[in-house]
Amino acid sequence: MTLNRSAMPVEPANGGPRIIMTTMKNEGPFMLEWVAHNLTIGFTGFVIFTNDCEDGTDLIATRLEELGYCSHRPNPVTDGSPPQHKALRRAIFHPWVQQAEWLMCLDVDEFINLREGLKTLDDLFAALGDCDAVSLAWKLFGCGGIEEYSDTPMTRQFILADAEDDPANGRATGFKTLFRNNGLFRKYNPHRPKGVPEGREAQVRWSDCGGNLRPMEKISWRAWPGFSHQYARLHHYSVRSIDSFLVKRDRGRTNHIAREQTEHYWADMNVNRTEDRSILPHADRARSLLDALRADPVLGRLHQEACDWHRARIADLRQRPGWEEFRDWLRANAIKTTAMITQKDY
Repeated sequence: MTLNRSAMPVEPANGGPRIIMTTMKNEGPFMLEWVAHNLTIGFTGFVIFTNDCEDGTDLIATRLEELGYCSHRPNPVTDGSPPQHKALRRAIFHPWVQQAEWLMCLDVDEFINLREGLKTLDDLFAALGDCDAVSLAWKLFGCGGIEEYSDTPMTRQFILADAEDDPANGRATGFKTLFRNNGLFRKYNPHRPKGVPEGREAQVRWSDCGGNLRPMEKISWRAWPGFSHQYARLHHYSVRSIDSFLVKRDRGRTNHIAREQTEHYWADMNVNRTEDRSILPHADRARSLLDALRADPVLGRLHQEACDWHRARIADLRQRPGWEEFRDWLRANAIKTTAMITQKDY
């Protein structure tokens, strides 16, 4: 498979570019699986903002830019502002974003699982009918009792998740939104677009994943009662393994940077209530592209260096005061967790 593409994302057979906007810090070991998955289901490119990376995430993004898959923008944060919100304010002016037909803000631990035999975004759009925005509700995936980090695709490694229609807590009802870049939305939020001109809210056709429309004024950032997951769900691998969660805690949060990811976050997000392997057919379809990305001599080297850095950081963190005790708590709560539901918006 040839990796080189043009300097702009290719257009799909039906419609214009579909672009993911994302922020990353020290996510190098997980980038290539995520890129391969999203390209396979029909996204055409990525606008990647990176800040203060130590593991080569920024270098991987630069190489992906050289190959035509993404546009990389450094996003230094020196004033304490949330990196993700800063990036989304900048993204509005990016040419790839401006020229896209569809946009989505998606993190590297979030994977769209198309259902009902759907394989691509074109299939999803056909199933939903005409809409301006479609929200995909999270399905939280826990660590599944896995302690050590391994260079194994997340979609194959973590198979224990939340119950289908009985969310474990308030946070588990969050969603992300795929929206049409048609002039209705002038501001981008991590969960959903905003900034609809006054008086035009009633024009917005906002759908759940079953093709059911909902008035925009009734939409927040969480799935509403009766929300349908018929055609798609957003698998959220927010904790990964116990050891990888140590690195996530060390990295810090993308929005609420003053809030540390500790026991409270783990208790909410580490949900292991039922087995779900339904995303594996998409992983199988993405395998050839993932193999090709890892076979690229530059990407392959950078990926391995990121994995080595990840392992070294885990070892370093476990030597720091209090971190081994924190890991012991994670192990004790690897499968059975006590939800600590909060009323705060995240």
